[in-house]
Amino acid sequence: MKKTDYILTFFKGISMGAADVIPGVSGGTIAFITGIYERFINAIKSINIANIKLLLKGKFKEFWINIDGFFLTVLLSGIAVSFVSLAKLMTFLIENHPILVWSFFFGLIIASTIFIARSVKWNTKTLTAFIIFTVTAFFITSPENSPLNSNEEYWYIFLCGAIAVCAMILPGISGSFILILLGQYLFMMKSLAEFDFIVIGFFLCGAGVGIAMFSRVLSWLFKHFKTITLASLAGFMFGSLNKIWPWKNTISTIIDNHGTSQPLSQKNILPSVYSKITNADSQLISALIFALIGFLLIFTIEFIAKKLKK
Repeated sequence: MKKTDYILTFFKGISMGAADVIPGVSGGTIAFITGIYERFINAIKSINIANIKLLLKGKFKEFWINIDGFFLTVLLSGIAVSFVSLAKLMTFLIENHPILVWSFFFGLIIASTIFIARSVKWNTKTLTAFIIFTVTAFFITSPENSPLNSNEEYWYIFLCGAIAVCAMILPGISGSFILILLGQYLFMMKSLAEFDFIVIGFFLCGAGVGIAMFSRVLSWLFKHFKTITLASLAGFMFGSLNKIWPWKNTISTIIDNHGTSQPLSQKNILPSVYSKITNADSQLISALIFALIGFLLIFTIEFIAKKLKK
């Protein structure tokens, strides 16, 4: 890799990390847009038993070349920088400006869905897959369902790491969004912000196991059913929008381990209804602006990526 390649790869890693911290667009989408997705998946796939044996035998150079070590190290360094630097900011914004934050994410998800959908060759099979996953995601992510509550048990943190990392490498589904569904997003952001190395360690171990297994499944799906897979991802994202809807009425709450009241189940409501129920400003105009910013951000990244390729 040239020096400029290192720099570009590092910033692509930062962009991927930022995307994964924000529950609206995945790091996989950024990798897809910036043209490094297949290289990223292949590098992860290369960390297998055969190459690990080379490492154990002291054949470090051969191992390093086989796993595309320089590329993977630089990229992961950029991702790590984003995780650490943005964790506190995201925790603060969600706790203090929820409507604007969720509006921004709403715009991100719509744009990401469109971006993925443009890569699909639409026919009866892909349209069917899109509809099935849209409907399934809509019911699974309904805020009126009692969502999974935050669980600080180490086995659950490990499991969340394994599941979330699978979404992080998919071009379309945000790992952070999966953490929201699992009830762990805010807890993991606080753990990162507070440098809770035990929690982070269990999460990373789960992520390591998950990515090692899922990268092979993903590679197989994209090789044999690429368009159907992309259509399914687009459907899942589109159907999940009701989870990100900014205006909600809390139906029931639960007290977490820190004595803080957290929503247990909610109902999506119109901005006007939100104002009546809460006697607070719905921030409708600001929310629309933030949603538009989120929407345009995806296509701005795509535009910049195309310019860099040229």
